[in-house]
Amino acid sequence: MTDSAVASYRVSHLDVLESEAVFIFREVVAEFERPVLLFSGGKDSIVMLRLAQKAFSPGRVPFPVLHVDTGHNFPEVLAFRDRRVGELGLQLIVASVPEALAVGSVVEPPDGTRNRIQTPVLLDAVDKHRFDALFGGARRDEEKARAKERVFSFRDEFGQWDPRNQRPELWSLYNARIGVGESIRVFPLSNWTELDVWHYIARERLELPSIYYAHDREVVEREGMWYAVNEFWTARANERPVERRVRYRTVGDASMTAAVLSDADTVDKVIAEIAATRITERGATRGDDRVSEAAMEDRKKEGYF
Repeated sequence: MTDSAVASYRVSHLDVLESEAVFIFREVVAEFERPVLLFSGGKDSIVMLRLAQKAFSPGRVPFPVLHVDTGHNFPEVLAFRDRRVGELGLQLIVASVPEALAVGSVVEPPDGTRNRIQTPVLLDAVDKHRFDALFGGARRDEEKARAKERVFSFRDEFGQWDPRNQRPELWSLYNARIGVGESIRVFPLSNWTELDVWHYIARERLELPSIYYAHDREVVEREGMWYAVNEFWTARANERPVERRVRYRTVGDASMTAAVLSDADTVDKVIAEIAATRITERGATRGDDRVSEAAMEDRKKEGYF
């Protein structure tokens, strides 16, 4: 075979990642009865939704999408979520933390943040709708606990994750067997990086919520992070809000997610910026991951996605 013939069979790095993810989506639909896609309107879940479209085209995505709504979301992201779900004709299931607070099934933490109390609300939704496989957008490059994950992450009948009780995944062979009440969290983006995600967004021309791009916003610097002043986060007496040009690398709760100083207002500029950074998006912008070295792992053991 000539060199030119060999070259014609080569596929790009993104094509390989896309192919792997599409295979995972199809494998789950073939093996499980009630899968669901976790969809927040963030960049990773937007990429996941595009991959699901490709996996089942020309048919419709054959499962609903689920959002655990803490009530502390950025309004731009919620508006995008609702619009995108409507465009694709998807069934959106909202598991509401405010509703859980109203009936007393969870209690508001003293600091007012709601990230930790998402977990029982998520587990209640899994039980109510009898979901047996949940697609999540977690990637191994995000954080130490994420790096321990399998693509098929086994959860026991309580929805809990035990890193010592995970199944081997040799040659992309996934064990989908579960007992009554057990489930699998599935992470098709496991082998992607933040840079891969943005390259894919550029290639597919995916629309994102506007806060992913540089814009002027009133912020306060706290512990080296820039938090936006909003109804869920207020400045302390000794803190002075200032206007800065910022963007968000990740869009968790507005009560604990910080922005980064940036002039990157296009996809190409964001890619150039990320290529030069050495801090993950969670490490740079998520206050909840600074509670302890094991903050994410502790939450995952409780059932966090």
